[in-house]
Amino acid sequence: MQDKNDKNLIFKSAIGKVFAKLRISNNEISLNKLALEYDIDKGSLSKIERGVYDCRLSTAWKVAEANGVKFSQFAKMLEEELGSNFTFIDL
Repeated sequence: MQDKNDKNLIFKSAIGKVFAKLRISNNEISLNKLALEYDIDKGSLSKIERGVYDCRLSTAWKVAEANGVKFSQFAKMLEEELGSNFTFIDL
């Protein structure tokens, strides 16, 4: 059984991978351009993509929209990245 901290790391890493996939699939938009055009902190975006920073829901929503994806599709991509067995809470 993984402890909560391990699960947080897995979750942050998965969000970062999805962010990077979206950005790269969108004609490889740079972090700088994404940050400037959509009023998102560039340093935060970089840390989120590297999986070392937890993002806010509003940031995830902005990144999804900026890449032409509905937030619900972003959430589905995140679920796929995490795998069907991922849970934060072990019952």
